[in-house]
Amino acid sequence: MASPRLDAARFPVEAALVRAVTACVSLLPMSAVRACGHGFGRAMFWVDGFHRRIALENLAHAFPSRSAAERRALAKAMFAHFGALVFELLKFGTLSREQMSGLMDVEGLERIHAAHAKGKGVFFVTGHFGYWEMQAITHPFHSPTIAVMARPLDNPRLHALLERMRTKTGNRVLYRQGVLRRVLRELTSNNGVAMLIDQHLHTPEAVYVDYFGRPAATTSALAALALRTGAVVIPVFALPLPGGRYRFIYEHPVEPPAVDAADPVREFTQRCTDVLEMYVRRHPELWLWMHRRWREREPGLADDVEGEASLAEAERRRTASDDAIDG
Repeated sequence: MASPRLDAARFPVEAALVRAVTACVSLLPMSAVRACGHGFGRAMFWVDGFHRRIALENLAHAFPSRSAAERRALAKAMFAHFGALVFELLKFGTLSREQMSGLMDVEGLERIHAAHAKGKGVFFVTGHFGYWEMQAITHPFHSPTIAVMARPLDNPRLHALLERMRTKTGNRVLYRQGVLRRVLRELTSNNGVAMLIDQHLHTPEAVYVDYFGRPAATTSALAALALRTGAVVIPVFALPLPGGRYRFIYEHPVEPPAVDAADPVREFTQRCTDVLEMYVRRHPELWLWMHRRWREREPGLADDVEGEASLAEAERRRTASDDAIDG
């Protein structure tokens, strides 16, 4: 962990670099911004040896039948994509509503409308895949605004910048403090809640589901709340199109398990994870392979990711209390 003194020196430098990049990309068309981002990402493949090794190890487990050269090419493409994501997001934050709309194709709007027609709220779930931030930002262009679950950035200046981007079209951001009450309030109002389900979660509330043939500790909050409230769960994915454009996909809702399922929370979580894996297998270069998604279980170690652990724990306590009252 960096010292407060080091952070105090580093944070303004990072913010200044981001402002400089933003000023540069604001002058370029999105296609050129993507190309610059690809170049930056490819350079980081060589510079960032720590994350390169994690990516190659994860890819070796996920695609054992592919050659080492193929997996290395995938890792390079993944670094290139996330370099582009950063540059394009900075550019995206400078665009008007009309300019953003001109860069997007949307598939599955009827599924959003049908979900809201049920009146119980909607979970929009995805992973660190493709251009998820852009999809969330533009969601209010065709549907009600959403609440986005997120973890605060360490750098307060960059945190403020990202929050302005996330909320500029009317969305709300949910952080850990009071997250359960706020999520339930959103769902009760028939609003949407956006959530990532692909980060390692190391708490007693995590459920282990199969992801690329390996057990992966995953938040149980999504499934627990969806089963409790009846909220519809729609997987969403954002793919790149030529010319610096995007395709935003709203998939078919994930069917909840039967009422007599042995472990409905785990089964529901597995079904959501299966949809994510299907897209990652189709477009492996668009997923964050540099994340340590698979880790050994260490009971008692808490690694709260984006508020889901506290949310899951609060829901577990609330359910236990309800059961005691009902009993």
